[in-house]
Amino acid sequence: MRMKLLIVSDEESKYIWDYFDKERFKDVELIISCGDLKQAYLSFLVSMLDVPLYYVHGNHDTDYKKHPPEGCVSLEDRILTYKGVRIAGLGGSIRYAPGEFQFTERQMRWRMVKLKPNLWWNRGLDILVTHAPVLDLGDGRDPVHKGFGCFRTFMDAYSPRYLFHGHQHLNYGRNERIHTYKDTTIINGFGYYIVDFPSRGKIEVFKGK
Repeated sequence: MRMKLLIVSDEESKYIWDYFDKERFKDVELIISCGDLKQAYLSFLVSMLDVPLYYVHGNHDTDYKKHPPEGCVSLEDRILTYKGVRIAGLGGSIRYAPGEFQFTERQMRWRMVKLKPNLWWNRGLDILVTHAPVLDLGDGRDPVHKGFGCFRTFMDAYSPRYLFHGHQHLNYGRNERIHTYKDTTIINGFGYYIVDFPSRGKIEVFKGK
């Protein structure tokens, strides 16, 4: 089985929002948001592509609690299965100031522990969706954009095929979108990115900004 996934994060793409052409995205079967996007943008994607959208919170998505994006489904702290693909979500960033959707390493580890029963029930995981990157694998050097080290522990334990994240904008100076950790391919969804799941060997890239 092959399924095209549209990953979006952090910056609304003018290519999509202002110059939308459904034909360019006609084969997309699922949209995944890694956070820090306007609710209206996510709802627009759902309505125009007519496919499900799963999301996690970015550190700036504090108004999602009162006004969640319409037609979209939160992945936070749960596992959802779509067409046989098991997907979990752990949104938020490393804690750098008071505010919601910011976590210490200890707090994020506890969230991972609470996922264990669902991981056992689902016999593992295919995709982990986060907002923050992995420590030293595409994160930033500043305290705000530092990644979580416990994500490495998660990948060691469950070997998801993919980890999708945002938070670290590609124009911040580290421009590598794709990293690999053991059996997991890590993809920064900044802007937008389309991949095939599952793909054999090298990931097929269709469009991304």
